[in-house]
Amino acid sequence: MVASWWSRARLGIFVHWTPASVPGWAPPYVPPSELPAAGRRAPLGWTSYAEWYENSLRFPGSPAAAHHRATYGTRPYTDFGRDFEDGLSGWDPAAWARSFREAGAGYAVLVTKHHDGFCLWPSETENPHRTGWHTTRDVVGEFAEAVRAEGLRFGVYYSGGLDWTFDDRPIGTAADMFSAVPRGRYPAYADAQMRELIRRYRPDILWNDIAWPASATEIRSLTDFYRFTVPHGVVNDRLLPYAPHWRALSLPGAKSLHNWWDRRTVAQGEGFVPRTPPDFDFRTPEYARYTGSDPYEITRGIDHSFGYNRNSGPDAFIGREALTSLVRDTAADGGNLLLNVGPRGEDATIPAEQRLRLDWLAEEAADGSLTPEGTPGRSAPE
Repeated sequence: MVASWWSRARLGIFVHWTPASVPGWAPPYVPPSELPAAGRRAPLGWTSYAEWYENSLRFPGSPAAAHHRATYGTRPYTDFGRDFEDGLSGWDPAAWARSFREAGAGYAVLVTKHHDGFCLWPSETENPHRTGWHTTRDVVGEFAEAVRAEGLRFGVYYSGGLDWTFDDRPIGTAADMFSAVPRGRYPAYADAQMRELIRRYRPDILWNDIAWPASATEIRSLTDFYRFTVPHGVVNDRLLPYAPHWRALSLPGAKSLHNWWDRRTVAQGEGFVPRTPPDFDFRTPEYARYTGSDPYEITRGIDHSFGYNRNSGPDAFIGREALTSLVRDTAADGGNLLLNVGPRGEDATIPAEQRLRLDWLAEEAADGSLTPEGTPGRSAPE
């Protein structure tokens, strides 16, 4: 059974903030069936998820690649790491945390390392392929301290399934994604970093993404270490054990079959529900509703991206009625909403359209409108 503090939280704030937040650009969202022909063959190269910018650049015909050539010329993605670091000079984690608390959130989850491998803390685990690919400032520690000072629980997101500093093959489909889960030195590297995050920050939530590059036995060792270190902690549902057959998904026949199966099994609409791993506390439908019986947390952006997308038009952002209904209805159903904000990379600010949504939630929380009928309001974290 999932921890009671998590079940009572109802609302969490997700923060995707990476070097990709510096260019902060992706094409507007369109359903996959309406993508251009090339995009249909490689939809992840045409994604509206701006945090996938580095991968999109690997498809020369993609909108992101065209934008990059026009805006930055031949400048490499790695340059954005320095820009991101420079942008931290104006960061105010206390102001962020206060706005999250006022919006009614019970916890906040920070992306500590996304698929580009950039770490938001000065990791003691050296990346063998890209030295210094991390912040010198302990962003994770400062964020954790700020949100906990406001009475919120703190969670870490870690991209265990993908790290493009270890495997930089272009990812265009679900089959490409699973075949690109790194091997070699990566499983030990990911395990060491995750244990480092657990030891240093004792996160209340362990939020892995995509999969895990090791076996179910090794995952159990990791989650046992976490549960021993943080007895009240909770684990999401994306620690999917590595399967040797994933390497074969790069072969045309296997790739086509897997992509066909993936299209058949994703949720209706724009989102999906991850596959069920052997060890988890709650499910994480993404831009989708959940109809199962397990504890769940709907995760989505304020627009159609998690990372900051300066190309999002007004119609891309969720409206006030839809947002408040989503929070209230999800809570009434017994689930949580993990609502993402994507700060700007160049100056560490939350964009106006996103701040407005937090303000709406704060207004609704202040007058009790977000509490579903017959459901007690959020208690303070234990």
